Amino acid sequence: MHIPDGILPAQVCAAGYAIATPVAWYSLRKINRQPDPTVGIPKAALLTATFFVASSIHIPVPPVSVHLVLNGLLGAILGYYAFPAILIGLFFQAVIIGHGGLTTLGVDAAMMGIPAILAYQVFRLRHPLAKRFNRRFADGMAGFLAGMVGLGLAAVIFMTLIITTLPPGLDAATEKSAIYGLSLAHVPLAVLEGAFTAMLVLFFQRVKPELLEDHWQKKPSKASDLTTEQAERV
Repeated sequence: MHIPDGILPAQVCAAGYAIATPVAWYSLRKINRQPDPTVGIPKAALLTATFFVASSIHIPVPPVSVHLVLNGLLGAILGYYAFPAILIGLFFQAVIIGHGGLTTLGVDAAMMGIPAILAYQVFRLRHPLAKRFNRRFADGMAGFLAGMVGLGLAAVIFMTLIITTLPPGLDAATEKSAIYGLSLAHVPLAVLEGAFTAMLVLFFQRVKPELLEDHWQKKPSKASDLTTEQAERV
């Protein structure tokens, strides 16, 4: 899933940074609009470390092996913290273990981070689902869909990028077959990540439900913070 240095043309790498930069700015802006922007930092740090370690867990899916990504999980649990968390995790993966690259950091961040934000929007469906089903089922289903969407969309972006930027000297048919095979291997992985996300969401719902709360509202104005009696005194 990570694209290393030297695979993509320079203009695609530059476009990756051009996309990742405003998305990172938007995510930080949304975080800063929370009543307490620091409230999500501890769990963001924990899940950033989880994202970093997940890449070292390889799962054999013959004839290839794939590794966990967990961008859907980060999106579901962290909301807009997910994009900076993934960006930081990718940077340290490239520098410390050589997974990915610095020239492709923007592309990798956009490829995994934007689906993570979309996964968060999918996870918010748990609220309307809870009106029709019980809360546990709604949280589990929304978590499963978020985990699948995060990885599935990232795999589609990966496949599209690699196929459309194949160097002219390669056997296009052979390379495309290999890429299609690698992309298909991510289908069972997407189901696995969806199931893992659902289980973790249900675990949090049972032992620490505040971790799943939405904090993405605007900072309250000073007037709205006042009680009716205080407002009358003013």
